[in-house]
Amino acid sequence: MNELDLKHIGRFRQVGIYLGKFFRMFIYQSDWKVLPMAAIIAGLVALVTASGTFVTMEGTKTGTFAITCVCIWNGFFNSIQSIVRERPIIKREHRAGLHITSYVAAHMVYQLFLCTLQCLIMMLVYYLSNMVFPAEGLLGLPSQVVIFITLLLITYSADMMALMVSAIVRTTTTAMTVMPFLLILQLVFSGGFFSLPESVSGLSNLMVSKWGMAGLCIAGNYNSLPSVLIWNKLVGMSAGVMLPDDSSMTQVLAAIQKTGGRDVFINWISESNMEAQYAFSNAGLLEAWGIMALFAVTFAFIAVVFLEFIDKDKR
Repeated sequence: MNELDLKHIGRFRQVGIYLGKFFRMFIYQSDWKVLPMAAIIAGLVALVTASGTFVTMEGTKTGTFAITCVCIWNGFFNSIQSIVRERPIIKREHRAGLHITSYVAAHMVYQLFLCTLQCLIMMLVYYLSNMVFPAEGLLGLPSQVVIFITLLLITYSADMMALMVSAIVRTTTTAMTVMPFLLILQLVFSGGFFSLPESVSGLSNLMVSKWGMAGLCIAGNYNSLPSVLIWNKLVGMSAGVMLPDDSSMTQVLAAIQKTGGRDVFINWISESNMEAQYAFSNAGLLEAWGIMALFAVTFAFIAVVFLEFIDKDKR
């Protein structure tokens, strides 16, 4: 594309031109490889978490944490090099009339396409893994649709974060160095799986991972699920344990279960493990969705701001 072409092309037409470029890269430069990678990672996670996710409290928290990790990894990998690898080209074309907003908008549309395909693949993998999806959905939608939208927002907001980093850093090496650090930051400060000191707990509100887990746990009706971890531990530890009256711990637990005491115990534990942020409500779900969407828009805006100064870049 020559200088005259860009100078006389409006913003919307430039979006279309760059979208065409990105889709050609998807086909001819193997950008499609992110799709089988998404399937493999989702399959590995489903192998160890599918049986408990949306079935028990413990299984749901572990499963949604792992699923959120997959989404964030997919999003990061999609775009962490997408801008920095063609920085000299952007600089030259910006001087020739490229609108940075058009360029970033084209990336946003293209990355949304990639994220949608990845999340559809993930849902298919979880379906084939016999994951038990919640019987009831929110916002009048089937639970599978609610979960798909949540996965898409997690992946896309992580994708836009990586796009922002790609617009800021100097080299692809730096971009790939920053990515693992960001991933660890998202996972450690998710606030849903690791206990955080009070002094830094507020940082979790700035993490995509927190709102992603919240959205998935809300969609999975976390607070209505049983908490079976302690009971199962008791059963596992009871073998061979004898009480002073010569009865075995196994017999005692069996008697408790026979009289309905197990359900009472599990309900009591479950009530103590309920979390207000995971309440099954439209408002809570929309809050999680809205914050992740806001993250995505904010990251894209920051990318535009940094790229607007690319002409002054001496790199």
